[in-house]
Amino acid sequence: MKKIIIPLIIVTVAVVAIVMYNSNRSSSKNSDSQVAGTANQTSVIKIDGSSTVFPITEGVAEEYQKENAGIKVTVGLSGTGGGFKKFCNGEIDISDASRPIKSSEAEACQKAGIEYIELPIAYDGLAILVNPENTWAKEITVAELKKLWEPEAQNKITKWNQIRTDWPNEEIHLFGPGVDSGTFDYFTGEIVGEEGKSRGDYTASEDDNVLVQGVATDKNALGYFGVAYYTQNQDKMKLVAVNDEDETNGTGAVLPNYDEVVKGTYQPLSRPIFIYVSIKALTKPEIKSFVDFYLANAGTMSKEVGYIALPDDVYSLVTERFKNNKKGSVYAADTEKGVTIKELLEKEQ
Repeated sequence: MKKIIIPLIIVTVAVVAIVMYNSNRSSSKNSDSQVAGTANQTSVIKIDGSSTVFPITEGVAEEYQKENAGIKVTVGLSGTGGGFKKFCNGEIDISDASRPIKSSEAEACQKAGIEYIELPIAYDGLAILVNPENTWAKEITVAELKKLWEPEAQNKITKWNQIRTDWPNEEIHLFGPGVDSGTFDYFTGEIVGEEGKSRGDYTASEDDNVLVQGVATDKNALGYFGVAYYTQNQDKMKLVAVNDEDETNGTGAVLPNYDEVVKGTYQPLSRPIFIYVSIKALTKPEIKSFVDFYLANAGTMSKEVGYIALPDDVYSLVTERFKNNKKGSVYAADTEKGVTIKELLEKEQ
C-alpha cells in the first residue's frame, strides 16, 4: 500500500502546483490588462453652450483631435444659458457663450465652487435675415425692429405693412433664438431695451440651423441669428441692413460685414463672443493644451466659419489673460456701452 500512496501524493502535489501557477499567471495577465486599459483610456474634453460660438469651437475641436490621438472633444449647443447651467454644475469643462456671464450665473458658479477664466475669441455681427423671395425688406431701422419684437407686438403686429405701409399686406412669420440663447438676451437688451423681454408668438430654437431652415423655406419669414449661419447658407437667405438712426455714426443702414463690425458702425448688433474655462478643469493637461490650441487658431477658424476675428493685438491680450490665470469676467453690470474688448483687457494689465 505504501508504494502506491507515495506516487499518488507526488502526483497530487504536482497538480496543485500547476493549478496555482496557472492561476497566478491569469491574475497577472488580468492585472496587466487593467493597467493597460487605464493607460489607454480616451480623455474627454466636454464643451457646451452657445450655438453661435458652436461653429468656431467645433472647427477648433476637429483640428485639435487630428493632432492629438486619444483625446475626444465633445461640443454641444444647448444655448449660452443652458451651457452656463451645466458649467456651474461642474458638468462641462468649457462653456461657449455669445454674451458675458450674468451676475446670477456668476453667483451660481461661486456657490458651487466653480472658478473660471473668460476668454473673448471673436466678433459676431448679429444678422437680420429674410427669404430670398423677399424683394421689399432691404433695410430696417432699430425702431422698426423694436416695434416688431417687443412684447406688446404679440398677436397685434402680424403683417409686413404694419411695419411699413408700402410693404405687403401679408403675414410676417418670425424666427429667433429661444430664451436659453445668449443671442436672445443680447438682441432683446439692445433692440427691445430690456434683456429677456420679447413677444412670444414666434418660432424659437437654440439651434440656429433650425432657424435657417425656417427662413429658407418661408417667403414671409424674418429671423435673427449669428452672421456665420448666413455665410454658410448665402443661397438660402438674404441679409437685411440695419439702420440705428444714430447721426454720430453717419452711416445709415449697414450690413454685418467685417469692416462695419470692426469699425463699430454696425450698431447695435455687433458683439464679442467667448469661451469660459473651468479653473478646476485646467488641472488636466489636455484642457490647457486644448485652450492654448484654441487661442492660437481662433482667428483663422473664426474667418473660416464666417465670423470676424479679433485684431492680433487683442488675441495677444487674451492669450496673456489665460497665461496669467486671470479669474472672472472683465464685464461688470455697469460696464459702459461702447467700451472695446481691448480697452477692458488693458485695464487689468
